[in-house]
Amino acid sequence: MNIQTKYHGEIDIQTDTILTFEKGIPGFQEEKQFTLLPLPDMDSVSVLQSIETPELAFVIADPYSFFKDYTFSLDENTVELLNIESDQDVSAFVILTVQDPFEKTTANLQAPIIVNVKTNHAKQVILNQENYKTKTPLFGQTVKG
Repeated sequence: MNIQTKYHGEIDIQTDTILTFEKGIPGFQEEKQFTLLPLPDMDSVSVLQSIETPELAFVIADPYSFFKDYTFSLDENTVELLNIESDQDVSAFVILTVQDPFEKTTANLQAPIIVNVKTNHAKQVILNQENYKTKTPLFGQTVKG
């Protein structure tokens, strides 16, 4: 399936790589389908690209590559909605606010994106943990859960 993307131009993706957000992403409720695209030379950073809207793409990261102590629990509604059966079913990502230079980039630790890797269902979860902020510096800071 060919899609237009914000950062990669037109690309061909496999339909089994499409992530489904049943309720959209906060602020983008109408956007239900995304795919993950790699960024060259950045193993733990990728792009969450809308399938329908080429201009809508979020730069995301594996939070554990930057914040070793990042922990949280999922509420029962999320576990049920995403049909999560075990910890192995789950991948977590955080949305980055990319700055120039990149060392000033921040991560939204308060609202991770949770993906059931078996079903490709996903949801952005809002955490009620005061120590996690929406603009946490990506570099030079430790985070306690």
